[in-house]
Amino acid sequence: MWFLYLIECRNGALYAGITTDVEARYAKHASGKGAKYTRANPPQRLIGSIAFEDRSSASKAEYKIKQLPRAEKVAFLLGG
Repeated sequence: MWFLYLIECRNGALYAGITTDVEARYAKHASGKGAKYTRANPPQRLIGSIAFEDRSSASKAEYKIKQLPRAEKVAFLLGG
């Protein structure tokens, strides 16, 4: 399974990514060893995640969520 996850950063921005292990990936972001963006803008909290059957589906959803305005990103992730 692959997961699309959404993190709220300390600067208020939302960061979306994909992984096979959400907890391990969030820990990596929180430790400063994740993506370049989260090294510069540390995560404040994990908002949530959605499971997908394969990497391709998760990547497509990641692209889609990154195109949305902030309020719609959270609604997309929470199924609204």
